[in-house]
Amino acid sequence: MNDPLSRTFLALADPTRRAILAQIAEGALSVNDIVAANHLSQPGISKHLKVLEEAGLIRRERVAKTRPVHLEPEGLKRAGAWIDHYRKYWEGAFDRMDALIARLNEEAAKNGRQ
Repeated sequence: MNDPLSRTFLALADPTRRAILAQIAEGALSVNDIVAANHLSQPGISKHLKVLEEAGLIRRERVAKTRPVHLEPEGLKRAGAWIDHYRKYWEGAFDRMDALIARLNEEAAKNGRQ
């Protein structure tokens, strides 16, 4: 899957990966901290981190013997921009529906008074 947006949504589809993102949103954590917080094995967490990293949602670095994991906000911005486009569409559709309902109610009230 070469499409960055598809990789982002694939990564976000998993609740464990969303939990990891929420945890590191507060600040960088070591892999061991993430393992402890999620009650999974180190290999299991490493697989999740690989998916998040490939999606551009996290960045790992090497500092001495630790590997802190950082949030990469650009990956989330891509997903947010895509969602925002459709949010604007639906808000417009709901506004048009509200206007139609108001017009139909006015016509019904007018016809009821005659």
